[in-house]
Amino acid sequence: MNLTKAVNTAHKIFAAAAMLLSLGASAAGQTRPLELADMFRVKRVSDPQISPDGKWVAYVVGVVDKDANRVNTDIWMIPIGGGEAKMLTNSPRHDRHPRWSPDSKQIVFESNRGGSFQIYTMAADGSGSKQLTTISTEATGAVWSPDGKNIAFVSAVYPEFSEKPFSESDALNKKKDEERENSKVKARIFTRLLYRHWDSWVDDKRQHIFLVPASGGHPKDLTPGDRDAVPTSSTFSAGDDFDISPDGKELAYTATPMPAREEAWSTNHDIYTLKIATGERKQLTSSPAADTYPRYSRDGKHIAYRAQARAGFEADRWQLMVLDRATGTAQSLTPKFDSNVDAMAWTLASNNLFFPSEEEGQVPIWTVSRRGSDERKIIEGGVNGDVCVSSNGKLLVFTRQTLMRAVEIYTASSDGKKLSQLTHVNDALFSEFRLSAPEFVWYTGAEGDRVQMWIIKPPGFDKSKKYPLVYWVHGGPQSAFMNSWSYRWNPELWAAQGYVIALPNPRGSIGFGQEFTDQISHDWGGKAYEDVMKGVAYMEALPYIDATRMAAAGASYGGYMMNWINGHSDKFRAIVCHDGVFNFHSMYGTTEEVWFDEWEHGIPWKTADFEKFSPHKFAANMKTPTLIIHSELDYRVPLTEGQQLFTTLQRNGVDSKFLYFPDEGHWVLKPQNSELWHKTIFEWLDLYLKK
Repeated sequence: MNLTKAVNTAHKIFAAAAMLLSLGASAAGQTRPLELADMFRVKRVSDPQISPDGKWVAYVVGVVDKDANRVNTDIWMIPIGGGEAKMLTNSPRHDRHPRWSPDSKQIVFESNRGGSFQIYTMAADGSGSKQLTTISTEATGAVWSPDGKNIAFVSAVYPEFSEKPFSESDALNKKKDEERENSKVKARIFTRLLYRHWDSWVDDKRQHIFLVPASGGHPKDLTPGDRDAVPTSSTFSAGDDFDISPDGKELAYTATPMPAREEAWSTNHDIYTLKIATGERKQLTSSPAADTYPRYSRDGKHIAYRAQARAGFEADRWQLMVLDRATGTAQSLTPKFDSNVDAMAWTLASNNLFFPSEEEGQVPIWTVSRRGSDERKIIEGGVNGDVCVSSNGKLLVFTRQTLMRAVEIYTASSDGKKLSQLTHVNDALFSEFRLSAPEFVWYTGAEGDRVQMWIIKPPGFDKSKKYPLVYWVHGGPQSAFMNSWSYRWNPELWAAQGYVIALPNPRGSIGFGQEFTDQISHDWGGKAYEDVMKGVAYMEALPYIDATRMAAAGASYGGYMMNWINGHSDKFRAIVCHDGVFNFHSMYGTTEEVWFDEWEHGIPWKTADFEKFSPHKFAANMKTPTLIIHSELDYRVPLTEGQQLFTTLQRNGVDSKFLYFPDEGHWVLKPQNSELWHKTIFEWLDLYLKK
């Protein structure tokens, strides 16, 4: 797209959105800024699913139970044309992942209402709920077979028992888990990597796909053996990572084909099919990079999937592939589309697909024909996802959010017209808030490249005054600050504390072309740092910014950048470093997904400049007061990174504070922990920027 045209289009979109929100605010009498307590009042809408008869949309609503320190989820239903929503489940735990039966008369879902996650079914009106599975290793991710006779689900089991009859294998799984739980010896023995992942121990288990009769009975392990049949990493998963053919005879799924010992440093995933009656398996793809998320066309003639081209690179561009089942040949439908294809959905006639994809801080919905190379954007503005297509192919249902509004479910015609908000879960709550419309700007970064940035001003902003600045850097690093609502790092809430918040998308960010994304690898503290600091200079030059009162904050890679800034700049009065990388050597030796570090920096004993951009090398220069936040269960950026940073700053006499969570992972998710997280950060910022 022409850059000037893109910028003008973006400004028009935001101007219109801001005007509509302003009108809505005036009508509703918004009178107050967002408060921390409000973050726990916002309901979390997700996972819309259209009934096959095209009459209803089932979806999930999460409600914060602060006293219980968790988010409870329940399943709701609303007429597809709009109207009164109906609550279908009401347990005090998690009811989620609703999937319709082919005849639209039942819904299958997962729930831990009985203590462990199991599969349940209920009538379409929410009555007659019954538990379908009692598997000791839990069950999630259920989907119906197209004939309505069976239900497939996922369970993590010990592979050495997976070839045995279900009753025997389940008893052995249960016995091994109970022995581990009841033993006074809590030691673990490892013989290969990827022994823990994200925030959980793998314990030599494998994620297998099971099939159980919809009427009840013993499940059957369709994918026995020492391989995951569903990717354990969210990096490669786009949702339900398996599908059943329209005739109900075949299962398509994603698996790792390489030897088990290589999984920690390889991104290789391939698409397989399985004859459900016989168990006969067939490998459909053989690229050394990742192939995932298979989806049968509705006529059963093709399988669409997402594919990357470069082995070892988790942030390579995801292309949309289609495989002809008759010939076994595959082609890319998006060979020149310079962005990532997310989860796709087929049309009724199997001649088009719809998918979300990032574009300059937004995630529009696109469509492409089965011929390929004719991508067309049909839904603009905001961040859109979870696209579903009605059975007649005429209507799209999807989630939609912005920086000013949490997720709701929307509908549109298949050509992108007649955009309409379907659910209104948070309308009344948001009518109370006085939020600030985000400003979309470009500035000149390293090598003269243009870099996009969001600016959020405090509510009641007065251009004649000067405000302190809090400058964010996002994680990833192959990620981006999008036009989306966050239940964790929410810039509107931070701005409501009296700060201007800046959210730059320096190189490494997605949605600005793959070349821009690629340029951060092996250069974490190079051009990306220059992009970041030129963004700071842009903000300093604004007449309403007090350049003597600036702080910086970031998590994960953003936390890395906080440490890098601390060793290279004294511009900021204070820093907030959440789960930040400090020492490349220790990070490589303790993180679980080794492929990430090897692509980004190399192998320590093979790469001459491995430490070139490691913040710990510049510890002697660190003088900025720093709030460090890290968690015990963070296996992506392990706790030792935060501990090393804290020890270094304390030893050097730098004002520093360490907020430690023993029960959180890379993200702080529990409501009471989140409350403490926010209060500690705001107190730290106030100390240096206001007092």
